[in-house]
Amino acid sequence: MDLKLVRTELDAKPKKIDLEKIESLVEKDGSVILYFDRENSHKDLLELQDHFEAQGKSFYMNEVKYALSDNDYMYQVHIMA
Repeated sequence: MDLKLVRTELDAKPKKIDLEKIESLVEKDGSVILYFDRENSHKDLLELQDHFEAQGKSFYMNEVKYALSDNDYMYQVHIMA
């Protein structure tokens, strides 16, 4: 499963991260906060949640709006061991 990280520039394309990389970040730090781009499907993020909750980890996801437009949002995901 590949997910897109949040853009750092408005005209830039989002960078991708795979499930193995996310797992290694969680194992390394014990807790990680990631920001995902709005181009990710909500279904994919729910699958990510199911994956980590099946491992007994805590998973919190929020939609963060950073401007007045409906298209100006990102997903904040906090995964804790």
